[in-house]
Amino acid sequence: MLLTEGEVSDYRGAATVLPALPEATVLIADKGYDSDPLREALIALKIEPCIPGRKNRKAPVPYDPALYKQRNRIERMFGRLKDWRRIAMRYDRCAHAFMSAI
Repeated sequence: MLLTEGEVSDYRGAATVLPALPEATVLIADKGYDSDPLREALIALKIEPCIPGRKNRKAPVPYDPALYKQRNRIERMFGRLKDWRRIAMRYDRCAHAFMSAI
């Protein structure tokens, strides 16, 4: 598990864990992960990115909307995790204290 700094963008945090990804054919992510370098890195690993483009993108990027709808399963899992307030509010600001709660 990797805990990034609070101000790190989603796609930069994702780039650091790419080498540790399990074998997969598709990566489903939200618009926060829309970046060309991340897409290129996924394609180099033979993983199809299913990431919708941001509003400010000049050229739209293709993605499978039906497959993207499956992302709600992960969102529900995080919703259940947030029921535990200690994780949701990150009362433990230090990484070692946060990891000990998990």
